[in-house]
Amino acid sequence: MQRNYPPSIIDVEASGFGARSYPIEIGVVRYDGAKWCKLIRPFDSWVHWDTEAESLHGITRAMLNTYGVSPVKVCQELNAFLSNTNVYSDGWVVDHPWLIKLFSAASVEMSFSCRALEYVLSEPQMTLWHDVKQNIESQTDARRHRASNDATVIQSTFVETRNRVYAAKHKI
Repeated sequence: MQRNYPPSIIDVEASGFGARSYPIEIGVVRYDGAKWCKLIRPFDSWVHWDTEAESLHGITRAMLNTYGVSPVKVCQELNAFLSNTNVYSDGWVVDHPWLIKLFSAASVEMSFSCRALEYVLSEPQMTLWHDVKQNIESQTDARRHRASNDATVIQSTFVETRNRVYAAKHKI
């Protein structure tokens, strides 16, 4: 019997919302349920900071300076964790450029591919997505808008919408 794994999910928190922003936290939930999350100590040249973004994710500059890991080490660990796999983001239009910015600045080649979650979502799943995600968020302790929590909620939403579509199709 073939096991139907969920996709690996990545989420990136950043210093702000614009082009000058940079990644400050990355969270991943892999297809097999393994989790990885790191705060990123910014390069000296990364100075943009948006207090609105900080109020959303709750990560301060002091936290990054105290607990952040060097960008090079983050890239190396992320490559090792994801190897040569695909990882999916529900915010690909911002997460992918932040990953490119991180790996480029660290001079590390990205060994995995980041794709938009829509590549693996069916139309029926997309129809259910918002309500299911909202329900999962209300039932979990994922109130913090942080990368690891967001990745977990996104993967759980994928699984639940897939299960509901399957049950409806097979009248279970």
